[in-house]
This record gives sequence, C-alpha cells and structure tokens, in this order.
Amino acid sequence: MSAQRDRAARPVLILTGPTGTGKSDWAIRAAERYPVEIVSADSAMVYRGLDIGTAKPSIVLRERIPHHLIDICEPTRSYSAGQFVADAAARIIEIHGRDRIPLLVGGTFLYLRALVSGMASLPQASAQLRRELNERADRVGWHELHEELKCLDPEAASRIHRNDPQRIQRALEVCLSTGQPISTLQRASPSALAGYRLRRWALVPSDRTALNERLAERFNAMMTNGFLREVERLHGRGDLSAEHPAMRAVGYRQLWAHVAGALSLADAVKAAIAATRQLAKRQLTWIRSDATLERIEPAAPGAFAAWEGRLYEELRALGC
Repeated sequence: MSAQRDRAARPVLILTGPTGTGKSDWAIRAAERYPVEIVSADSAMVYRGLDIGTAKPSIVLRERIPHHLIDICEPTRSYSAGQFVADAAARIIEIHGRDRIPLLVGGTFLYLRALVSGMASLPQASAQLRRELNERADRVGWHELHEELKCLDPEAASRIHRNDPQRIQRALEVCLSTGQPISTLQRASPSALAGYRLRRWALVPSDRTALNERLAERFNAMMTNGFLREVERLHGRGDLSAEHPAMRAVGYRQLWAHVAGALSLADAVKAAIAATRQLAKRQLTWIRSDATLERIEPAAPGAFAAWEGRLYEELRALGC
C-alpha cells in the first residue's frame, strides 16, 4: 500500500467480542501472515504489572509481532477513553506510515465506541456533584440512580448496565451539570476514524453455557499460573488501593478483597468468575446494540479460515 495514498483508501480493522472468545489468538494468527500490527483496545492491558489477570500477550510474543497500547500506564494513574482515542489515532497514523495495517483488538466497547463515533467535549468531573451522587447511591442504590438516568437520558441508560456505577455516575454528572444528555453531546463529536475504510467484526458465541464454562476454566488457569501472587505483589507495593481504576478491573477487584482480608480465597474466586461472566454478558449487549458489526460464530467449523479469507480479500483490493 503506498504511503501517499489518500486517507479514504487506508483501512482500519477492528476485531472485538466478549472476553474469552479468542480475539487475541485470531489477531496473532492474522499478523503472522499479513502486514498487520495489533492495537489493543483493552482498558486493563494499558496498565503495567497487570499481566496474568488480563491475559496480556507475553513480551516475547510482542517482540515478534507488533502490539500497541499495552503497558503504557502505571496502575497508580487513570487512563480514560479520551486518552485511548488520542493514542489509538496516533498509532493508526504511524502504522499506515509504515505501509502496514492497524488491527484494533479488544472488548472495551466504551473505548471502541469513542474511537468510531467520536468523543464529546464533556465537562471535567465535579468532586462535589460526585460526592452527592455517591451519597444518594449509598441511600437508595445505583439501580435507583439508573432509573433516574432513564428519565434524563434514555439512550445512555440503554447502553449502561444498571450494575455499572462508574458510568451511571458520569452520565448523571454530565446531565446535571450541563443540562444536556451525554448521548447528545457524544453524537455531536467527530470520529477519529472519519474518512478511513473501516471494517468491523465481532466474535459472538451462540452457546452461552459453553462460554461461561470456558471463562471459569480460564480463570482457574490464571490462578494456577500465579494470578494471586500477581495481586499480592500489587497490594504489597503500598501505593495502590481498591479505589484505583486498575484495581477495579474484573478479577483484580475480587482478589484484592481477599488479599486485604475481606473475602476468603474461595469466595474471591467465585465472585471473580461471576464478575467475568457478567462482563461477557454486558459485552454481548453492546454488540447486539451495534448493527454495523459483522458477527462471527467463533466455534463454527472453518470460522477463522472464512474470516481470514475476508481479510485477505480486503487487503488485496487495496493492493496490500
């Protein structure tokens, strides 16, 4: 692909899906055959030191196959969707400049939606308003605040799970501080991918029971591989708490509670597996709400070969 070709001819590929469906494996297999560089769209992989619980690709693998937006942030810091959009857009330009193709891979749909649909210019967080919302949530529960959000911004409420206090809080904060729904502000913002040739696929397993079993097996394998020791090391640093966004990641939050003495190990593992399954359920809800995604059943015979064929035709049409 010529570096001089205009932006409209440059492809940006996205492979997403629920956790545990094999997205990373598919991307790595594609990158072994085609001029592809992988850009992570995972909100936990950005943090250094969160390795086993995020199923982060090994350093050896990353040296062989280019990966981006992994290990770019200390776990003591916050990393936002806005930062992701800026970082991903910059990496896409760099990858195209090398006459290669960016393939975004991950299941953080907040990041992907912000990248594809645009980031609104939203107000800074209000400490006072957040305290008020937290106090109300303590009294009546986040489910009740989600019901309030349905009245103020039905579109945002339909995308935000009622068990997602962080996003409920932010959506209410924007509505109450600006007088405008956050969904309206988000639609008014330009996309960082405007003008690119965009192809989007989602791995969507039809057998939820099999997926739930696979997620439990994967978590138990992480425990065998030292996940608990990883969380113990993070806890022992002394500069992290349960309130840091990195430590609220699924799996880390529950094991942190065990290390802090709030849960038995058995209860922490049980809670972590349940939280992982809930995450997959929310991710499937996001996918169902996005009609632009081409869905693929990853367990279907020949599924990867069929996707690879579409990828090959896409790149061949561009002379890549």
